[in-house]
Amino acid sequence: MLNMEELSDTMTQRMMDDRKNSSFCDLAFHNEKVIRRTETPSDASSIWRPTFAHDIDKIMHCPYYNRYSDKTQVFSLMRNDDITRRSLHVQLVSRIARTIGRALHLNEDLIEAISLGHDIGHPPFAHTGEHYLNDLYHEYTGRYFRHNIHSVRVLDQIYPLNISLQVLDGIATHNGEIQLETYEPRPIESFEEFDLRMEKCYTDIKYANQILPSTLEAAVVRVSDIIAYLGKDRQDAARVNIVEEEAFTPTGIGSINAEIINNLVVNIIENSYGKPYIRMDQDHFDAMITAKRENYSKIYGNAASCAKLDSTIKPMMREIYGQLLDDLRTHNSKSPIFTHHIQYVNQTHYHRNIPYEHSEANDLVVDYIASMTDNYFVELHHFLFPDSPYQVEYLGYFDGPFSPDSQKQ
Repeated sequence: MLNMEELSDTMTQRMMDDRKNSSFCDLAFHNEKVIRRTETPSDASSIWRPTFAHDIDKIMHCPYYNRYSDKTQVFSLMRNDDITRRSLHVQLVSRIARTIGRALHLNEDLIEAISLGHDIGHPPFAHTGEHYLNDLYHEYTGRYFRHNIHSVRVLDQIYPLNISLQVLDGIATHNGEIQLETYEPRPIESFEEFDLRMEKCYTDIKYANQILPSTLEAAVVRVSDIIAYLGKDRQDAARVNIVEEEAFTPTGIGSINAEIINNLVVNIIENSYGKPYIRMDQDHFDAMITAKRENYSKIYGNAASCAKLDSTIKPMMREIYGQLLDDLRTHNSKSPIFTHHIQYVNQTHYHRNIPYEHSEANDLVVDYIASMTDNYFVELHHFLFPDSPYQVEYLGYFDGPFSPDSQKQ
């Protein structure tokens, strides 16, 4: 029988009374306080389209939004439609975060915009691919790559969409790998301050993990990111036969996806309603940390090793990075970095103070690689290096350790 917690009777009655009397504590970020780089009439709130709804639409129509659908969440190089890709992950984060936000009377449009944009700068092959790209970028420039900071670059510089400061800040601070028991917003007042923070994230390896959300809405997305993947990764691992979902240690939040989502959401609402922070109690926080630790030991290392990423994708990324950088420096206009990337980005005709192709060469290479889907990356490597000894093998429904048949042996 599932372990599904419920709100206390006291909290339920309080919320019902507040809703009936419209007496709830107003802690939401208000639309009229939005900050943008450029104030334009087209971005203004209207009776039918609030300001952060503009950001939602911009993100969903950004050319890179489509690419969520073929970017690994955890399991790479698998032809299996039953496992999560980033497209589903961002929807799950949005759904969970809006559930919490609605209960706490927060700005749901702001929550949705942050949620849908938070991973748009994530490179192919999940966090393993992110580590490979960071190592190369740092080797060539001394700077660091972080997908949350790069998501800001996608929506603010690669595509200058005039996204609000509040949405960009929520995306930058969403880091779901770093958890806190309590999230108390630290307001940010200007793009000048924000830009200084972003630059420091490129030069200080620890700083990107230290920045905190400036709104309660961003704090909700940050904890919802953890909630969204914690149990879902277990569910996916069971579906590809890495580990049974029931093999995880039961904790106070349960051990399977439905339990984890319900119990953490209920506890957050119980402990955050009417408060100027987002928090869960100590028992639930400790259980979440334990569950994350078990995911790392039983899932994530196995997922990377089963796909043989270190022996294939890592050297392939090095070859692609070096070739694209050489093509930029020799002005090889027939290179895919010109024909498939720079020209593609420039087709959108957004106003720029400096042409995109005048960006630093390493930044252009990183932009291109980070934009790739898993399959595109593999095909590009084959195009650039047709005689390469590195050959990628995909695992399907009936192959290898992921095959149901393998469990019978």
